[in-house]
Amino acid sequence: MILNMKNFSHPLMANNITDSDVTSLISFLKYNKKKIFTQSAKVVEFENKWSKWLGSKYSIFVNSGSSANLLTLQALKIMHGTGEVIVPPLTWVSDIASVIQNDFKPVFADINPKTLCMDETQIIKKINKNTKAVFITHIQGFNGLSKKLLKTLEQKNIVLLEDVCESHGATFNKRKLGTYGLISNFSFYYAHHMSTIEGGMICTNNKKIYELIRVLRSHGMLRECGNYSYEKKIIKNNPKLSPKFIFLYPAYNLRNTEMPAVIGLNQLKRLDKNNVIRTKNFQFFLKNLNKNYYRTDFELEGSSNYAFPLVLKKANFKNRNLLEKVMKNYNIEFRRGNAGGGNQLRQPYLKKYIKNINLKNFKEVDHIHFFGYYIGNYPSLKNEKILKICKILNSINYE
Repeated sequence: MILNMKNFSHPLMANNITDSDVTSLISFLKYNKKKIFTQSAKVVEFENKWSKWLGSKYSIFVNSGSSANLLTLQALKIMHGTGEVIVPPLTWVSDIASVIQNDFKPVFADINPKTLCMDETQIIKKINKNTKAVFITHIQGFNGLSKKLLKTLEQKNIVLLEDVCESHGATFNKRKLGTYGLISNFSFYYAHHMSTIEGGMICTNNKKIYELIRVLRSHGMLRECGNYSYEKKIIKNNPKLSPKFIFLYPAYNLRNTEMPAVIGLNQLKRLDKNNVIRTKNFQFFLKNLNKNYYRTDFELEGSSNYAFPLVLKKANFKNRNLLEKVMKNYNIEFRRGNAGGGNQLRQPYLKKYIKNINLKNFKEVDHIHFFGYYIGNYPSLKNEKILKICKILNSINYE
């Protein structure tokens, strides 16, 4: 198959930092008379405006989505103790790493092929007396929640944690994802729906968790919690310590700075508009993709697409290799395995933590691992280019 598309290319991400973002940052650097660039007023402003946009009471800005994961599980451990946490095999490594590093046992549930998120039936099957939480990842803009799942977790008093790093603005029952769990995490990595270059946000409606994570974000220092009556009590109980240097937990500095917050504030202004464009792009892509070759029956209600999930219908390695060859020939950048490189159960870091896993019980995620991809979707992408991409993909002579 040879199509005449000279110099065609399609990167995973167009530039996510605009001239407007740069201008806002230059203005801040130029007119910030106090020259305070570490965590300060702009971080607080960004946290407050993000909370208002999301519909959450509290938000904590950190230096990455991975740090958000780590602090979330550390807070869960402190508040609820350890046990099992049900996690998806299709997610970013830090979700599972945060579970392991906080002494929880990861328990895996296979995915729903129509959402790429954990299948509710599989989750419910894995719940037992040791289950502390379900840590759901809303993959690539899809919703992973259902009424049945939420009702089951409520009845069994199991904590819901949400990873919304790839799904800014996605909804369930017209309510934004990230407002259902006890704690939710967002990433503002360069290629996501909005970016602070590097950065993440932790959101909750629980005041105690909010204060705890503020402490954990800043070396475990008491003075960061923001609860002055609590601070006064701890200071009184520790008269031999300097009030400014009381460390409640063994923690690290996972704060962010003023400059990323300035970029975040500017990007937040156009997030909703950009999400509408991303969703329209996604729908147009699916409409024009050959349904005989590729999966197109995704559940789109409430979705806010991050990247095109390109999944071969047939589990055929010759077809897979041909697809990759064609995409490389036309400079269509791709990632195999979708989120995080595919099935995390196959990764080396997990071998010492999980034993006797039967991969045959994870057929859906394994199909994505070997025959699933994502390619770029972003607000500057036009229908004309989507049609060209679909023409290339539909013209492949599969077996």
